[in-house]
Amino acid sequence: MAALSISLAFSVDSLKPTQSTKFGFSSSSHRYPLLYSCKSHRSNLRFAFPPSSVSTATETGEENSKSTGNYAFLEESFRTGRFLSNDELEKLKTLEGFAYFQELESGSMWVRVMRHEEMDSTVHLLAESFGESMLLPSGYQSVLRFLIKQYLIERREVLPHAVTLVGFFRKKVDEFSDDGEEEAVMAGTVEVCLEKRGANASPPSPTPPKESPYICNMTVKEDLRRRGIGWHLLKASEELISQISPSKDVYLHCRMVDEAPFNMYKKAGYEVVKTDTVLVLLMLQRRKHLMRKKLLPLCTNPIVEMVGSDNELTSSANV
Repeated sequence: MAALSISLAFSVDSLKPTQSTKFGFSSSSHRYPLLYSCKSHRSNLRFAFPPSSVSTATETGEENSKSTGNYAFLEESFRTGRFLSNDELEKLKTLEGFAYFQELESGSMWVRVMRHEEMDSTVHLLAESFGESMLLPSGYQSVLRFLIKQYLIERREVLPHAVTLVGFFRKKVDEFSDDGEEEAVMAGTVEVCLEKRGANASPPSPTPPKESPYICNMTVKEDLRRRGIGWHLLKASEELISQISPSKDVYLHCRMVDEAPFNMYKKAGYEVVKTDTVLVLLMLQRRKHLMRKKLLPLCTNPIVEMVGSDNELTSSANV
């Protein structure tokens, strides 16, 4: 069974059909996504227009370049409907060019930022893993997918302060086979909160510092586990944090019952800083460790042996 660290805050009795389900979103203005705000930046600001207002700009490309600072990353799915500082635009540019590649024994994989058209596939992947972790009946899947999609839409509003990464896997073709190259498939996903403005409003307990990077919602497709994909989702997250975040103290959660993920994180350099008390059991939640790792500068990160089990790389569920 896959374990999943997901920051969607369900009600205590979320498994009962008569109870409502709650989600905690981190965007403070999620009910009004097109509210324009320049509270903290009074100079050197640029504006990313919502998609509905740039039809004429996209015809020539010239006006669009002016409004987005020539960043293609803002042209379609990453329009935030708010003022962006130069620093935010630079971070978006970094996200646009971010790519992590790795050759595995069974194929190859790469990790990059989730695109708008990949949201439904990401939702499906998360819903399957989260439902499996919570032992939810299959009838809950449609509701779960709807709520997770709303959550991902909310999280995209805080770009570039938090981001969802997706990993793709292409199976290695036998050199003696007549078959063509295998098609790449979405193999996993992970969410990375890079700083305080991207912190989730309702993180699992023990609560990590909001100003520090936080890795959560990591999962790997069930039939692609034990190939090292989860390990490299973790490594890609750390690499992105090293490039963007000023803080190098990275946090994540791991359930106490998940021995394999715990050993995996220990091997990757994470240490337990705090553990839930037994009182969380009264709220029908699993006890969790809060773990931390201090990243080295990107250019001097040591090479860590790849572990092939993706079950060791997934984090714990908030249940």
